[in-house]
Amino acid sequence: MAATVVAEQTIQEWGNGLAVRITAPVAKAAHFALGLPIRVEVVEGGVLLRVVGEPNLSLAQKLKLFDPAIHGGEAMPGRRVGAEVF
Repeated sequence: MAATVVAEQTIQEWGNGLAVRITAPVAKAAHFALGLPIRVEVVEGGVLLRVVGEPNLSLAQKLKLFDPAIHGGEAMPGRRVGAEVF
């Protein structure tokens, strides 16, 4: 079994709600990333954070991942299909 990562925190006020900061070691161990959708569940004895999908990437993040060698160089390579002007 993998080692447990533990971080003792204090609940803080954030706007009209409460917040707990997820420290870098905890986020890394949980494979959390910016934009990752999660579900927060109240369970017996505490609160459970569960990943429910893939991260929502910003345009800058998507463009950083774009590789012309993999993606064909152009968004829509192909022949003319209408009255395009070149």
